[in-house]
Amino acid sequence: MSARETGGYVNRLIVIVLFEGVDLLDVTGPPEVFSLVPRETTERVGYEVVLAAGTTAPVTTAAGVRILPDATFEEVRERAIDTLLVPGSVEVDAEDRIHPVTDPATVTWVKSLAARARRVASVCVGAHILAAAGLLDGKRATTHWSTARRLADDHPAVRVDPDPIFIREDGEVWTGAGISACLDLSLALVADDFGEQVAQRVARQLVMYLKRPGGQSQFSVPLERVSTTRRSDDLRLYILNHLDERLTVADLAAYAHVSDRQLTRVFKTELGTTPHAYIESARVERAGHLLETTDDTLERIASACGFGTVDTLIRAFHRRVGTTPSEYRARARGLR
Repeated sequence: MSARETGGYVNRLIVIVLFEGVDLLDVTGPPEVFSLVPRETTERVGYEVVLAAGTTAPVTTAAGVRILPDATFEEVRERAIDTLLVPGSVEVDAEDRIHPVTDPATVTWVKSLAARARRVASVCVGAHILAAAGLLDGKRATTHWSTARRLADDHPAVRVDPDPIFIREDGEVWTGAGISACLDLSLALVADDFGEQVAQRVARQLVMYLKRPGGQSQFSVPLERVSTTRRSDDLRLYILNHLDERLTVADLAAYAHVSDRQLTRVFKTELGTTPHAYIESARVERAGHLLETTDDTLERIASACGFGTVDTLIRAFHRRVGTTPSEYRARARGLR
């Protein structure tokens, strides 16, 4: 363990990488989780969090909030790092295309610091930085769903899985999904370091699941949007407004005034999925919302979302979210 005693506490050193335009929550979310550990354990243990950058000049985040680094990369390189945490950021071009930020200087420093760290973890699109540093080659990894395809295309040696909230590979290489999932990843790191009971108590303070049900697929329909036209946007809106009705390829093709084959091609090329898979995902998402916000029976929810029967709802929900509707509702209500 890379740790030192500070004020009577044995603290594990966590270095969070800073660079211009970094996502604010990626940087500030994990320390909020780590700061609660001493309160939730009787042992005098915890973390020392250090924000490191190329210089100690203020760093402007993507949210416009400026952050003052605690140290330079050069300075933290002389210390025993327990966890190197790499946040991410994206740039959006004139055509609204998303590009993960992988500044070459930052990538070089991450590669250097990772060699001195016991554990390396990325938050959100920070996975692109780890991949550019060669730290994910041959490994399974995740990132924000919107850049998963880009990560796979840019780094064929990485086995990209866009659904999990976080992935642990080879013991000490972790990758996390998008934005608020930095909290889930941080809780997993706490559980790994101090046990699930401590992590559970921290999660309770944060009003969070220790392990939220399902993956990223419960938050976005579809996961792998490629690019859309007005036609595909109209189809998506039509589906959302008619989820309780019979929706077949023939029905959608007639609405869009195209052939069945052409409709299937539109979904594949523009939405990265099939009509059936898209409709099922949309129905599951609607069902999840109703489970969280209403007391409707499963029969009523199945009907409202177009599943027809409760059995069909249960099978689709388990396939898409990884849990049952009843368990999902129980967990959601446990947070109220």
